[in-house]
Amino acid sequence: MRPPSDCPALVWFRDDLRLDDNPALNAAQAAGRPLVLVFLLDEQSDGIRALGGAARWWLGRSLGALATAIEAKGGRLILRRGRAIETIPDLARSIGAEAVYWNRRYGAAEIAIDKAVKSALTTGGIAVESFGGNLLHEPWTIETQSGGPFRVFTPFFRRAVTQAVRAPARATSPWLFGSPPEGERLEGWKLEPSQPDWADGMRRAWTPGEEGALKALAAFIDGGLNGYADQRDRPDLTSTSRLSPHLRFGEISPHRALVAVRHAETDGSAAPRDVAKFVSEVYWREFSYHLLFHFPDIGRANFNDRFDAFEWADDEALLRAWRRGLTGYPLVDAGMRQLWQTGWMHNRVRMVAASFLIKHGLTDWRRGEEWFWDTLVDADPANNPASWQWVAGSGADAAPYFRVFNPVAQGEKFDPDGHYVRHFVPELAGLPSSILHKPWEAPPAVLLQAGVVLGETYPRPIVDHAWARQRALDRFQRIRVQ
Repeated sequence: MRPPSDCPALVWFRDDLRLDDNPALNAAQAAGRPLVLVFLLDEQSDGIRALGGAARWWLGRSLGALATAIEAKGGRLILRRGRAIETIPDLARSIGAEAVYWNRRYGAAEIAIDKAVKSALTTGGIAVESFGGNLLHEPWTIETQSGGPFRVFTPFFRRAVTQAVRAPARATSPWLFGSPPEGERLEGWKLEPSQPDWADGMRRAWTPGEEGALKALAAFIDGGLNGYADQRDRPDLTSTSRLSPHLRFGEISPHRALVAVRHAETDGSAAPRDVAKFVSEVYWREFSYHLLFHFPDIGRANFNDRFDAFEWADDEALLRAWRRGLTGYPLVDAGMRQLWQTGWMHNRVRMVAASFLIKHGLTDWRRGEEWFWDTLVDADPANNPASWQWVAGSGADAAPYFRVFNPVAQGEKFDPDGHYVRHFVPELAGLPSSILHKPWEAPPAVLLQAGVVLGETYPRPIVDHAWARQRALDRFQRIRVQ
């Protein structure tokens, strides 16, 4: 038998592509064993939802950044593809691993896979240690007084925010690496689009990886955090953290982000009101994972089954116009074009765009969720469906069914000078702000001067807001009285 210190520890990266504050990695280091580090691209296991195109692009960039960071420490990241139940135990046996470490996941399919892998490893005499690395509170640790899961955000938040949160921990030095076997080449996975290459805007907008995440956090604290509570709904301002894709891929832990933001409050560089609002947004993410764990069908089934009887129209022409940013409503179109160009959309505009598809178009929320899954770099298995169901009115703590966002009023309120719309819908740039969000009401002379020809250079509204709103309310009323 070799001494335990000579037996490698296998660390399995998943949605935790960082070296800082990584509990599984820290525990493996503390054990004093040589580290062998692996990322597995598993698109074959039952129930696994394949990443959308934008998230695949992000994953490729993030893995490249992680590999570079590991190489700087003297190690190497192994890349493998295949079913986890076969690949991880085979790899662990081939390197003579004494233990395998990972951070836990919370989707039903992922939990089932991890249980099966753990069983296969422990049966073979290989220890498994798993940790909570990507949430402040694991879903089963926050309970109602009766011991069940929460279904409404506010009481969940009130309970969760009183619970202790572990302090973030940095990796220790020196690094001790084992001899890793050969892996696959990242280029061979073809995560980058090529024919056509639609990712140029995302390359300009983002720096995936742990270093990019830490820089985004620093930039937010230095800039966007001040005034966050009042300005986070303004898509025309740099007023949000833009941490969502970094959190999605675990390039930064919520613990690290929370500590940094609260430190800004302590040293007086951030107002308590702004910090409190940011904290509540972090806890909305926590709530979404709470829902995913306790109600694993949230991405496929209506949380409120009364909506199973809702009469969707599923207007294909409207769906196509919405995807292309050609609905005739400038704020909606700006958001959909921002999504296509950058892989991201401002949160306020996400709500307006989702509401438009669901309530103006009477389109099943699942079709919108699928589009966002494919086009968002931060497409998240918990946040994405939970937020779509919130807008639809079918979800937990849902917006009331009668809340139908008016895209004109929303644009005038949150993009008052039109900077956001002018950037992403440049064909309207010449219109004055007073009419920019409703160009169909502009006098002919104003349209002519701005070079706008409705129906040619920019579409007329694909549906009338007042009529569509009433139609939606009528449909919602039918299921309400059942």
